[in-house]
Amino acid sequence: MRLSRKSEYSCLALIHLSRQAGAGLVKLDAIASAEGIPREYLVQLMHTLKRAGYIQAARGASGGYRLAKRPEQITLAEIIRLMDGPLAPVDSVSRYFYSHTPIESCPGLVDVFRDIRDYIAAKLESTTFADLAGGKAC
Repeated sequence: MRLSRKSEYSCLALIHLSRQAGAGLVKLDAIASAEGIPREYLVQLMHTLKRAGYIQAARGASGGYRLAKRPEQITLAEIIRLMDGPLAPVDSVSRYFYSHTPIESCPGLVDVFRDIRDYIAAKLESTTFADLAGGKAC
């Protein structure tokens, strides 16, 4: 598994919003500046996150963004799947994005990659944005 910039920046933006949960709307420029995310790119990411139901947006001078769910209800796995697709290293061991691959001819190899998928998925599915927002400073 390799994270794209989309996933990296989306996670940073959601951690930022998680730290501000309950404090009202957060301006896009504040997120972009604090997290080092190019503003134009962040606009696109926020649109994707909004469409998927993770954030809410309000327009206007007093507008901004906030989480649509509590930080403890959003996992890293959900956001990475939204932005990058499968967590599995190969499609033939993916639970949600399965397709045939050449390694299926070697059951031992499939088992190794399935174990890798299971470890990665368990870690990402058990890590919420509340965990990240309250943990080590970014």
